[in-house]
Amino acid sequence: QVQLVESGGDSVQAEGSLRLPCAASGYSSSAYCMGWFRQAPGKEREGVAFIDSDGFTRYTDSVKGRFTISRDIGEDTLYLQMNSLKPEDTAMYYCAADLSRSYRCYSASSSYDYWGQGTQVTVSS
Repeated sequence: QVQLVESGGDSVQAEGSLRLPCAASGYSSSAYCMGWFRQAPGKEREGVAFIDSDGFTRYTDSVKGRFTISRDIGEDTLYLQMNSLKPEDTAMYYCAADLSRSYRCYSASSSYDYWGQGTQVTVSS
């Protein structure tokens, strides 16, 4: 049974940092595309960062240079390191897995089969 569990959400000041872990179980997470998405109140879910089975990463423009997606293969854990946080980064953050794809990860949420429950990140100015 595939399960994804996020943690690490918190309330921080602008310019602060957070690291979000996502523990994966029930499958070999390193073999497939995984991504981080976020959804702010009243807005659509947005793809933030993606990583394929070779470790190739891709980011949405608004977080480039500030966020880093990575995975610990031994621990089956996906991470999102977030630096220089801005109030507009405030959202519920979700990790997701696309078990139909190992490379050329899609950014659309509809491509992802499994989702965690989310963790809240709030950035105040």
